[in-house]
Amino acid sequence: MLLQNQLDCSLKDIATLQGSLTEMAELKRENHYLKSSVESLGKRNSELENKVLEARKCSGDTLEKLRDSEAKCIQLQKSLHNLEEKLSNLQDENHVLRQKALSVSPMNSHSGVLNPFSEKHSGVLALPNIDQKAVPETPTPTKFLVPLPHSLTGSRRTRIPVERHEEHHELLSRCINENLEFQNGKPIAACIIYKCLLHWHAFEAERTAIFDYIIEAINDALKVDNENDIFPYWLSNTSALLCLLQRNLRSNGFLTTPSRRSAGSLGLSGRIVQSLKSPSKLIGPEDSLMHVDARYPAILFKQQLTACVEKIFGMIRDNLKKEILPLLNHCIQAPKSTRASVGRASKSPGGISQQPLSTHWDSIIRFLDSLMDRLRQNYVPSFFIRKLITQLFSFINIQLFNSLLLRRECCTFSNGEYVKSGLALLEKWIADVTEEYAGTSWHELNYIRQAVGFLVIHQKRKKSLEEIRQDLCPALSVRQIYRICTMYWDDKYSTQSVSKEVVATMRDIVNKDSQNLVSNSFLLDDDLSIPFSTEDISKAIPAVDPADVEAPQALHQLPSAQFLFQHPEVFS
Repeated sequence: MLLQNQLDCSLKDIATLQGSLTEMAELKRENHYLKSSVESLGKRNSELENKVLEARKCSGDTLEKLRDSEAKCIQLQKSLHNLEEKLSNLQDENHVLRQKALSVSPMNSHSGVLNPFSEKHSGVLALPNIDQKAVPETPTPTKFLVPLPHSLTGSRRTRIPVERHEEHHELLSRCINENLEFQNGKPIAACIIYKCLLHWHAFEAERTAIFDYIIEAINDALKVDNENDIFPYWLSNTSALLCLLQRNLRSNGFLTTPSRRSAGSLGLSGRIVQSLKSPSKLIGPEDSLMHVDARYPAILFKQQLTACVEKIFGMIRDNLKKEILPLLNHCIQAPKSTRASVGRASKSPGGISQQPLSTHWDSIIRFLDSLMDRLRQNYVPSFFIRKLITQLFSFINIQLFNSLLLRRECCTFSNGEYVKSGLALLEKWIADVTEEYAGTSWHELNYIRQAVGFLVIHQKRKKSLEEIRQDLCPALSVRQIYRICTMYWDDKYSTQSVSKEVVATMRDIVNKDSQNLVSNSFLLDDDLSIPFSTEDISKAIPAVDPADVEAPQALHQLPSAQFLFQHPEVFS
């Protein structure tokens, strides 16, 4: 009996030792795996350090090149300054030569012999109607006043239109600094500015400062405190003015002389007569005869105006992101009172309590409603509203999704229900404002919709990786799905996440991606691009006819604005 007891004890010890040996083998395997992972990470870290060193070296080379370019730019500026001084000296010398020519006769009055100076310059100074038989006399200035070359007189010729434009700065200042509002949905300021530029022949000027004045004045008008109203107002006006330039200006190869048949050179009265003879509109994309042959300053103005439209759009979008971000921070996680009452909630369509649940999400809806009111009140074209709303919803998607993947307390069943109910409110809002204004906003929420959909499904352990990737989360990467699966916990029904086999498969895929130096980031990046081009604006925004917009009576007192009220049959 004693031997039997000793034998049983020995067997138990052997079984215990075998179990210990098995655990040790398992630990050795895990240790081996960890060592290989450490070695892989070490190699990758070494490669990254090499890349950082190469990047620093390239950065140093680039900085050196930039310094060389800056030195060359300074040298070019000095050379340009020297050329300007030489040009000024040439103009002065030319003036002296003209004075000498005016004081010398082409025929020597004492000897009757041709003056060598006049003979040398006869091709420039001699007039064809001079009577060679007449008695020599001291030439008067009117006889020998010959036009100078264009290269020497261009700057003097352009002073007159520049000075004339300066007389009208008060009119432009009133149009830009005062809110002229809208007339039948058309921006008055844009139409008045275009009429002025057309009337003053600014588009045909080879040199003018009027366009720089307009751009600077608009930029100054944007530097106000109440940007919520001023930005949409100027987005409407600058885009309308840009469309008018797009449809009615023609570069014509940047000719140095104005076309006699261009619409601008006909003058205002000529345009009125032509418009009365033709049934077409005074200004329209289909009326090729009404196009103005624009010179380089006008084409440059169109480029500056395009940049201005993009700038205003970007400022509105960035301000919207700043305003909505604090609201989103409250919408990613259900309030504690809500989470506590979730299990006792009545079975409403969402299966959750409806009283405190939507409080924060309602603030998002109120924010979106206020935004739509501001944009519509300033008659922002639906094209821009659609782009703004789409990028705003993309930002909402990014913020909610990234917060979900970074905070484990957000990856719960009840929190998934909370966010899902908020997304349902956004879906209803998108349907209410229609696709004309919302565009593809619902599609922009794909990531957070699919992630939340995974959180709230039951029986996750029965889902295979293929079902998750193809049916539940097709937009998400394996790394993102792996992150959600490993962080998920059910605070409502205490159910489990996906099976260990699925987690192991995803881990292997993630590790392989890491070894292949694929981006390890599972977060989404914000989109800071401008989602349109000048051609898109011209095609998408309806044409505005300035002739349909009346000048406000507040401008009637300005002498420079009288032409706006002289032809009501055209401008009304």
